[in-house]
Amino acid sequence: MEISDAAYIAGLFEGQGCATCKQRKIKRKDRGGKVYNQWYIRCEITMTNKSTIDWIHQVLGFGWSAEKKYHTKPKYKKQWRWCCGYRDALAFAKIIWPFAQAKLHSIENIIDHYEPKTTDGKVIDLEEYKKNMGLE
Repeated sequence: MEISDAAYIAGLFEGQGCATCKQRKIKRKDRGGKVYNQWYIRCEITMTNKSTIDWIHQVLGFGWSAEKKYHTKPKYKKQWRWCCGYRDALAFAKIIWPFAQAKLHSIENIIDHYEPKTTDGKVIDLEEYKKNMGLE
């Protein structure tokens, strides 16, 4: 991945993205209705330009993209979303960390969740990540 691509994706994320790292209470029906705390870790970029979302997905090579179905009124444009969660969100956070400004705190929360004492500001190499995750 080119550094300019990472910077461009970071800019899109700053303007059109969202990062979430929080615990939610989940009721498990398969366990008799017991309530558990579950981490919800996710990064997403949403916009009306499908080709940009497809490009993001192609360049990064992980996550998923789909049409966002929340707006069903005909006056709204279709929205498209690229999204990743958990360990992929960590990889994404490390890729865009050097370029983050407005959402830096959210990105660092994800990094600190997985690497609380080892975060040293190193940028992840996308090719190395794909190789380690068996994506190549």
